[in-house]
Amino acid sequence: MSSSPTFDKTGVTAKVVAQAETMANNMYGKDPYSIPLEDIDPSQPALFHTNTMWGFFDRLRKEDPVHYCKNSDNGPYWSITKFNDIMEVEANHTVFSSDPQITLLQRSEELQSTSSFIAMDEPEHGNQRRTVQGVVAPSNLAMLEPIIRERVGDILDSLPVGETFNWVDRVSIELTTQMLATLFDFPFEERHKLPYWSDVATSRPGIDGVVESEEEQFRILSEECLPAFTKLWNQRVNEPPSNDLISMLAHGESTRDMQPMQFLGNLMLLIVGGNDTTRNSLSGGVLVLNENPEQYQKLRDDVSLIPTMIPEIIRWQTPLTHMARTALEDTTVGGKNIKKGDLVVMWYVSGNRDEEVIESPYEFRIDRKRPRQHLSFGFGIHRCMGNRLAEMQLRIAWEEIMKRFKFVEVVGEPVRSHSTFVKGFSDLPVIVHPV
Repeated sequence: MSSSPTFDKTGVTAKVVAQAETMANNMYGKDPYSIPLEDIDPSQPALFHTNTMWGFFDRLRKEDPVHYCKNSDNGPYWSITKFNDIMEVEANHTVFSSDPQITLLQRSEELQSTSSFIAMDEPEHGNQRRTVQGVVAPSNLAMLEPIIRERVGDILDSLPVGETFNWVDRVSIELTTQMLATLFDFPFEERHKLPYWSDVATSRPGIDGVVESEEEQFRILSEECLPAFTKLWNQRVNEPPSNDLISMLAHGESTRDMQPMQFLGNLMLLIVGGNDTTRNSLSGGVLVLNENPEQYQKLRDDVSLIPTMIPEIIRWQTPLTHMARTALEDTTVGGKNIKKGDLVVMWYVSGNRDEEVIESPYEFRIDRKRPRQHLSFGFGIHRCMGNRLAEMQLRIAWEEIMKRFKFVEVVGEPVRSHSTFVKGFSDLPVIVHPV
């Protein structure tokens, strides 16, 4: 593990600044309108680490909503930044393929050998997705609800009242970690390995401090994560089928003969998918309520608004910033000619601020009339399988928070993820004030 980073007074690490300055067309700290339009590259991690990407996306939506970036550290790619254009690409899965690349993240040859059903097209995608979809079926969610509520209560009751602590570690990560362990029926005492492996899988080696090289990244996943789950697979395959994800994969007709690297790919998909939405929306919700005290008061006055507030938090946070597709043939989007083989990036984080579709998108409203009108879960055949589970966890969490605490007060600057893909937090200092 790397040592703790040193922050300047703005909360930005010197390493982030140095890395930003080495990137092609560095945009960190610059006015979005001071850069030639053709040089805009919103894939730079420093923009997300400093939460300064919004102006660049605003400009792209207004001036060039289907934008070609020919020179970036991620290679050339198209940015799709408007809500309806993103929906068009998502819906047209016969032209825009998920195979082999679903994000801008560059992967080593070894990690590229892993595959998951989210990076597959039909019919393989649908067959494998259906194998595990039962874990989030309504009947299973109903059984999970009291378990989640009990665990949320235990976590919240353990918090040090009146003392500063990191909400991300004590609440957001702990809740999602316990939920992941339940879904996989993973050894509960070893549950903290799950978010670590998630961070390793989504990290940029040598950049965000999780791993220092692609070799270390692959070693951790292939020599630590894969053997742990292979042991569970071997146990479950010799037992009657049950409702945990490993048993479903081991007994599923389209997944029981998976090769190790495909098994690892699906594990990473399920771990990352089960970790990031809930974890970062739970932290993001605390922050945005502090930034909008009138909305926090509205919540105190009427906790029945929680079910409406949850999808608004998920829209506002957009825990995963984008997904990518590869054009299988020459086509057009928004009047632009996209060539066969071009990488197309759908920026959910931009579509969720599209003023042509979402009324006053830069306003956080816990009573928004159409709160589920957002792109955070994707759309079409690849829409997030666990979206209802994520919403349920967040709803229960906020119901239990409001029973105990009048105010979860943010008392310091949040530290945001240094990632183009995961839009989240590593540190959110808070003090809880009881009811």
